[in-house]
Amino acid sequence: MSLITPDRRPGYQPALAWSTTLGGLWVYVLILLGAFTTSIGAGMVFPDWPLSNGSLNPEGWLRDLAMFAEHSHRLSAALMALITMGLAGAIWLREPRAWVRRTAWSAVALVWIQALVGGLRVLFDHLHVEMVNTSMGRLFAMVHATLAQIFVCLLLLLALALSRPWIEPLVRPAPLSQGLRRLAAWCFGLLVLQLAIAAIMRHSYAGLAIATFPFSGPDGALLPPWWNFRIGIHFAHRVMALVLTVVLLTLAWKVWRSPAVKPGERTAAGAVAVLLGLQVYLGATVIWSYRHPHLTTAHVVVGALLLATTFGLAAALHRPNLAPDVKLAGP
Repeated sequence: MSLITPDRRPGYQPALAWSTTLGGLWVYVLILLGAFTTSIGAGMVFPDWPLSNGSLNPEGWLRDLAMFAEHSHRLSAALMALITMGLAGAIWLREPRAWVRRTAWSAVALVWIQALVGGLRVLFDHLHVEMVNTSMGRLFAMVHATLAQIFVCLLLLLALALSRPWIEPLVRPAPLSQGLRRLAAWCFGLLVLQLAIAAIMRHSYAGLAIATFPFSGPDGALLPPWWNFRIGIHFAHRVMALVLTVVLLTLAWKVWRSPAVKPGERTAAGAVAVLLGLQVYLGATVIWSYRHPHLTTAHVVVGALLLATTFGLAAALHRPNLAPDVKLAGP
């Protein structure tokens, strides 16, 4: 059964489609700035929120790198909220499919939840949680980083749903196997889990808890010689990376071999394999460079691109298979 069910056939609207695509690209600016802010440890350079040092234009923010990173992240987040609301309004007025309209308003809800969680990360950073030996603010930061990835997927789904290839009836040259669809969904779920583990690791200062790669110790051991929470979450990130390497390459191989997939889906599968290789390389260089901020930021951004590409492929594989003469019921 398809996860995405149409309820009325729309017409292609170029202005709406391109606006959604271009607006959605802004989220990568937001992720880039957020990742860089975390990489240089500037998340708490301003102790207040929603203003920065009590101002929309804090003194010195254009001259100080830490202040520039955090304040730019806040300004880009505000612009992202305005873009998302504008897109949702246009989709509500012009798009006949109810599920697309609901997705647009879900994106609006999530962008405001993200803003609130980001604010709570600042306002509650002074509270220490003894059970996990970290601040309440850092717990909110972990949630904030994970929700950002879900937001990326919502915007991508909107862009795909409004694109010409998605709106045109889908006629596959052969039946698409349910196993391939399930594998794509599992790959997406495992990537979300991995990005959540990564968020916990980054905000627990565990990025160098194991300071060697590919081994877990200077003596070439596969397992760390001793354990604590930071080492455990870091090791879990490495194990998940290995699991994802296997399942994502399997997905790409199966997509390329399937006679039922469309050319765009094969291209997406190839992009998954390329991004996976780049992500593994960046993860290694983060360790070898002792978390150089530019490499760490690139690792986060490529991770978001890998998630989005895998999600887009999974969404495409779950599209209903329609013949051109099929008439769809209204909402």
